[in-house]
Amino acid sequence: MARSMKAVFASLLLIMLLALSCLAFTGAALQNGELSGLLSGSSSSNYRLQANPASAVQTEQKPDLAANQAAPAQQNGVVDARTAVRQAGPAVVTVVNNLAAQTNGRLNRGVAPQAMGSGMIIDRQGYIVTNNHVVQGEQSLQVIFSDGKKAPASLVGADSFSDIAVIKVDVSVPAVAQFGDSDKLELGQPVVAIGSALAQFENTVTAGVVSGLHRDIEDNGAPTEPSMHNLIQTDAAINHGNSGGPLLDLSGNVIGINVAVVRTADMSGDVAEGLGFAIPASTAQQVAQQLIKSGSVERPYLGISYQPITPQIASYYNLPRNSGILVQDVAAGSPADKAGIQAKSIVTKFDGTQLDDQHSLLELLLKHKVGDSVKLTVVPDGSTTEKEVTVVLGTRPNGQ
Repeated sequence: MARSMKAVFASLLLIMLLALSCLAFTGAALQNGELSGLLSGSSSSNYRLQANPASAVQTEQKPDLAANQAAPAQQNGVVDARTAVRQAGPAVVTVVNNLAAQTNGRLNRGVAPQAMGSGMIIDRQGYIVTNNHVVQGEQSLQVIFSDGKKAPASLVGADSFSDIAVIKVDVSVPAVAQFGDSDKLELGQPVVAIGSALAQFENTVTAGVVSGLHRDIEDNGAPTEPSMHNLIQTDAAINHGNSGGPLLDLSGNVIGINVAVVRTADMSGDVAEGLGFAIPASTAQQVAQQLIKSGSVERPYLGISYQPITPQIASYYNLPRNSGILVQDVAAGSPADKAGIQAKSIVTKFDGTQLDDQHSLLELLLKHKVGDSVKLTVVPDGSTTEKEVTVVLGTRPNGQ
């Protein structure tokens, strides 16, 4: 019996020693970073802790995230944005807008104010994308590169509707930003913002996630078209001076142009945090190309003002549809007016596509050209029956 107890005790002691040695080996591996791939959520299968590298089991290849980026690296639980910053940071610039001098009544001296924002270099010829509101009212423009060097810039073209502008420098540029695919973004996807926060902290980096897609910012309860439609929402810190700077995926691809931040949600005085917005890269790239080519953007035009319909809106107005848009006004002589569309009508489909929170009218409209004939599915005021109306798209008037 005594021998049996001794044997059991010896076996337990051996197991404990093996366990301790295994823990010690694992701890050393962690200290040396050999298990970082396993613990960080990395999709890399090239782990150094392998008993038999020739027969090591490979991890399943994870599908790419929305903008073709690998699963994010983690650093103490925080998304590691260093790759994105290294890739895109040198292409981010500070844009200085020297405005016309204003008279200071008390001292009777000319005061030349400045507006400052951010921008990004998009090609080797020196073209830079920024926001229209950053360069609006310019008398002269200057660019400060990430290395501190400065260069004068000229305005190529600006579009108030999308709040996108293109400026140009005639010097050698340090780097060029690459556009990603903003149409493949997913909620919760990590993103990085770079810009000149408060117009003095150049190339400030903030990180967050995609908080929402297809967002509209409302002004006094009515959707505003210029730059406030179909936006990317993020909780990455966006501050004054970030306007015109890029929103990036973790590979450093540009998936948006930072344009606005909301700190007060409504007239009640509620304070909102983490509500930043960016223009999708697909829109920015399309507008920039047209501005570079012709200095302006020609847009198709229906000639209506409208209210997107939600179940709440439908219930409040007792509407026969829970989605679509409610036409509020029709401009005289506009394409919609010529097609017989009237106020209080409901448009449910645009060229066969249902209008809802995933497919906005503006988004679908901008996929067409001036002169295209499109079919609208309309429910006239006072009716519950849909009918198809053909509209020939016109050219949007300047300033609208």
